Amino acid sequence: MERRSFLKMSAALGCAATVTGCNSSSDDANVIPPQPPVTDEVVNWSSCLVNCGSNCPIKVFTKDGIVTRVETDHEVEDNYGLHQVRACARGRSLRQRNYAVDRLKTPMKRVGERGKAEFVPISWDEATSIIAEKLSAVYAQENGAKSVFRSYGSGAYYGFASNACFNRLFNLNGGCLNAYGNYSWAQQMEAAKHTFGTGSTAGSSTITIEDSDFFLGVAYNPSEIRQSGSGEGYDYLQALQRNNGLEVVMIDPRYTDSMLGKESSWLPIRPGTDAAFAEAVAYEMINHANFDSQSLPFVLEHSVGFNKQSIEDQKAIFAASDDATKQEYAKVMNSDENYQDYILGQGIYTDAKTPEWAEKICGISAEKIRYIAGKLMTAKAPYIVVGAGVNRQANGEQSMRALYMLSVLTGKLGTRGASNGELPSMSSMSRAGIPTGSNPVKESISFFTWSEAINHGETMTARSHGVRGTDGLDTPLGANIKFILSASDSSLLNQHAEINKTADIFRNAEDLFIVSCDCWMTPGAKFADIILPDTSWLESNDLVNDSYASGSLGYLTAMSSSVESMWDCKSMYEAAAMIADKMGVGAAFRDGKNEEEWLEELYQSTKANSNNINVSPAFPATYKEAQKIGFFRKNMNDNHVSLQSFVKDGKPLSTPSGKIEIYSAELAWRAANWDQENSAQNPTGVKGDTITAIPQYTVTWDGYEDEDAKQDYPIQLAGYHTKGRTHSSYHNVPWLREAVEDAVWVNPMDGAKHGLSSGDKIEMYNERGSVEVTVRITPRVAPGVFALGQGAWYNPGNKRGSTGHIIDEGGAINSLTRYQPSPVAKGNPQHTIRVAIKKI
Repeated sequence: MERRSFLKMSAALGCAATVTGCNSSSDDANVIPPQPPVTDEVVNWSSCLVNCGSNCPIKVFTKDGIVTRVETDHEVEDNYGLHQVRACARGRSLRQRNYAVDRLKTPMKRVGERGKAEFVPISWDEATSIIAEKLSAVYAQENGAKSVFRSYGSGAYYGFASNACFNRLFNLNGGCLNAYGNYSWAQQMEAAKHTFGTGSTAGSSTITIEDSDFFLGVAYNPSEIRQSGSGEGYDYLQALQRNNGLEVVMIDPRYTDSMLGKESSWLPIRPGTDAAFAEAVAYEMINHANFDSQSLPFVLEHSVGFNKQSIEDQKAIFAASDDATKQEYAKVMNSDENYQDYILGQGIYTDAKTPEWAEKICGISAEKIRYIAGKLMTAKAPYIVVGAGVNRQANGEQSMRALYMLSVLTGKLGTRGASNGELPSMSSMSRAGIPTGSNPVKESISFFTWSEAINHGETMTARSHGVRGTDGLDTPLGANIKFILSASDSSLLNQHAEINKTADIFRNAEDLFIVSCDCWMTPGAKFADIILPDTSWLESNDLVNDSYASGSLGYLTAMSSSVESMWDCKSMYEAAAMIADKMGVGAAFRDGKNEEEWLEELYQSTKANSNNINVSPAFPATYKEAQKIGFFRKNMNDNHVSLQSFVKDGKPLSTPSGKIEIYSAELAWRAANWDQENSAQNPTGVKGDTITAIPQYTVTWDGYEDEDAKQDYPIQLAGYHTKGRTHSSYHNVPWLREAVEDAVWVNPMDGAKHGLSSGDKIEMYNERGSVEVTVRITPRVAPGVFALGQGAWYNPGNKRGSTGHIIDEGGAINSLTRYQPSPVAKGNPQHTIRVAIKKI
């Protein structure tokens, strides 16, 4: 069956689920128009604002102030380009989430041990007074502003009443410690920056896949992580239908929903070995008959670092520059460390990166590696894309850069249908948000190192921890974090690495004060000193755009509150304004406007943005009128081709050399100047935590080749995103827990080896923690690899596990992950896990 026929059949079967009556014969179904379950309903537009990248619109039906049902967009004919934006099961379960039993109802103050969830209700006046007093006391200390931190939170992508309101509050009082990077893309952003001078999301638009003649996806899974009816996953399926003969090769430890018959072949790979696979493909490409005539001229013209001479030439340019930074680069550049010699095993390198070498490591056969290399070399427009799961490994910077190299070696970048390995470029409509003002604090830490900065921020430096904004490499940050504001944020505990260690930091930090602002009693909220109950999306007026991964269609929702704010909940804007009042900056915070006036001003700014012209329907005059319409869309016609302006138009890249950097002078400088936990100066340090100027496969802690860890913890555990949650959001919706089982996937071979059957309960454990999970036997995961969906809520029970830790009965994978910032990005390596198991 052709792919186009398969995809159309799948769509038809999906539609069949909505048919309410049919004949028993083969005649077409008799469609009975659905009747509304409740009459005389009021309809409002809201949005699902979790961090999946889509912000899907939601139609909310209410009667007598109660939400009766939730539907999604079907306002227009479903013609691709201005198509319907249909929410997935998560957005459609917002009624259940809004009325969840763990909704926070009133401000609360901790009275018991931190983490025990022992609180008493208090008034908003008391809560905001306590917060203002604590915050003022921290500001009064030396370097006080650097002790104030808003932890990374992406649980609500609002436009107005967002967690940015707290940044506005802080900046009016002296600022706060900044953070760079994020839990999703930290290492790939550094990899792309030091290769292409981009931010890791500048790959060719998904729509251009229609012009590709070979597709290679590594850990690319848009059908699950971007499953909106107008997201990247939808664009991907549309592109496959238009390019029905396209050969699609998917590489992943799991057989994901982005495959399921839509791929030509699935090659399971061992977690963390992607760089070894990439280097063997590169070896074959360099030795291909077409390389010297087809690829080498492109590589030599557009990149630095392929061979010894290109590094010598660039070194001379930097040395002659009047730029002090480039002169520093020239001092550390070593042309012996060139990519060609490394791959071929010549010069200072002794081992060639052959397919046979890689096969033993990554588990993909040498034959398949040669096949992929041949396809990349003979294809006219090969589309390569690397999913973010690769970058969340130990030293994921290396794996990402190694895979990016394949696009360079094809010599076809800048061609429509080809891409450079980065995530696809996405356009979106623009929307104005509440201004946060200027932060006088210049220093910033990695988003991931905040838990370490609670006790060691005073001594953290650029050299040791990648601190930015300090004077030189060895000037310390000079302050520990003493005040944390966590808003729409599960990275406070659940999404951060090594939950048990983080919880201990919280318990033992006597001078730390934590405020949690959320709608539900999350695992992190249980560790707060003050809890502020936020309003839900269905209770909110706001203005939101289509976020960052909505595909080719841009859209904007003018949200209107479907129900009154329940109990004693207040929006983040109201909460921040009340604290501002107590700190004497309330007037400056409000800027003379109430919520309605703020939204009107932001709407007018949004309406005037040139990016939003030709929206359908046209924007009305006022925000209130826009709320009545609710939803606006625009075909963004995004046909971005990665590196086209560089290759075709000669526009320099934002790298130090202006070219593609196979050899990164900046990374060579960091290797010479930053502390590395595995280097010649520290050879007994953390395995694999090293920086090199060219991408190199490294044997890392807890990786496939870590023989030390393998003895006690023989199983590689892969984390992945499930359809039933966005990160940890929506975990508390029973509907979704029934629809998407939280079970660990086990290959039948491993099931037989360990005596496991579907439905068995096991303890998975390592030295960092233990989790209790249900087994699901399935051939959809590679042998030797167990796979567990991330984001389940941490729920410690009463039993001790095999390594002495309380068993987490919630199954949060971060009970097992390691806090070990990566060497370049200082980012999270939370997909690198080894465990042992025991039947319960």
